[in-house]
Amino acid sequence: MKRKEIANRADVKLLVGEFYIKVRADNLLGPIFNEIITDWDQHLDHLTTFWETSLFIGKKLDHKYVGNPLVAHEKVDKTLDHTISEMHFGVWLNLWYATLDQFFEGEIADNAKRRARKMGTFMYLKIFEARQNKQP
Repeated sequence: MKRKEIANRADVKLLVGEFYIKVRADNLLGPIFNEIITDWDQHLDHLTTFWETSLFIGKKLDHKYVGNPLVAHEKVDKTLDHTISEMHFGVWLNLWYATLDQFFEGEIADNAKRRARKMGTFMYLKIFEARQNKQP
């Protein structure tokens, strides 16, 4: 398959959908996501909107992301008895990169990698910080 530039919501939807096929099949991440996500269609649409908003800043979009991913991830960490580790984020990032490299190339794909790397680091640090702040 020839790789292409990420140009629109349909491309982001392909990226997110193919990425979550990998996540759901992964030995480490799959059990977590498959247990916690109850409505995959809604989840994929929500994350498509998140990434579309993130990658096309300044572009007029029909859908704009509203939400707080940090709160959602802190809740998942609590549900999992505070066992999310840097390994989870590393596997997540590797699958994201692999999916991008499989289908896309160019500036926006590179930006998607940078944003995911920064986001993963931020999320893990904030989850760890939240654990420390909640200790007696």
